[in-house]
Amino acid sequence: MPKIVQCIPNFSEGRNQETINELVAVAKSVPDVLLLDHSSDTSHNRSVFTLVGDPDGVAEAAFRLCRLASEKIDMTKHTGEHPRMGATDVIPVVPIKEITIEECVELSKKVAKRIWEELGIPSFLYENSASTPARQNLAAVRKGQFEAMPEKLLQEEWAPDFGERKIHPTAGITAIGARPPLIAYNINLNTSDIEIANAIAKMVRGLSGGYKYVKAIGVMLEDRNIAQVSINMVNLEANPLYRVFEAVRFEAKRWGVEIVGSEIVGLAPAKALVDCAEYYLQIENFDYKKQVLENHLL
Repeated sequence: MPKIVQCIPNFSEGRNQETINELVAVAKSVPDVLLLDHSSDTSHNRSVFTLVGDPDGVAEAAFRLCRLASEKIDMTKHTGEHPRMGATDVIPVVPIKEITIEECVELSKKVAKRIWEELGIPSFLYENSASTPARQNLAAVRKGQFEAMPEKLLQEEWAPDFGERKIHPTAGITAIGARPPLIAYNINLNTSDIEIANAIAKMVRGLSGGYKYVKAIGVMLEDRNIAQVSINMVNLEANPLYRVFEAVRFEAKRWGVEIVGSEIVGLAPAKALVDCAEYYLQIENFDYKKQVLENHLL
């Protein structure tokens, strides 16, 4: 059986359609790699690509995309609601089939090494690839963002894992690492008060006492004039989508606001959505493997 890896590079560009189209073309140009999905957001000024393929193909695609992003995206001119520190901000590598997380760690290091040697872009290793426990959490790695990163790299504990203690002048620095599957999940509120979204995010995220496997921040969607709780769900068995959705709904009531919608960025495991259906429909004795039609067709 062939090894299959998923890679979800995030780029600090969600407004320039020409650049996004060029990134799409590069992603589609690599043999043995499929571009399953790509989405862009103008408020976040960010694009998320989802690739799958064999390890060597995915490594080549990640490098080519990072190279193009470094040529087309100037971080000194970048603005957006989403935290960021590089033109290619983060490159997660996820095991899908016939490959271990340990092999994905080695693959992430291979990509990081090449990006430094050929492009001069330094990187931090994060999640399962992290060189120290302090670097496992992407939020800690990215703290300070592009603007404060030059000073951060001079701190004793924040030398890049690959590269020198200085950012690329326009492409910044990239986080690269192996991790389990997650869902990027956003919940929109009927308020323009970003502080309400920040307060709710604080209540649900693990680092501030909420759900252990939930990361969350408040962001403002300027084009819709509404606040959003932007969430990464990093362990869907421990913290299913419906639980976090209801927690946000519960906290929103405290502030007199309501949820107006939610969105999934990129792809999501089918079981995560079926779990929500099972919860809200109160289905009894449901067997996901036996009772979902598509599971019998694959």
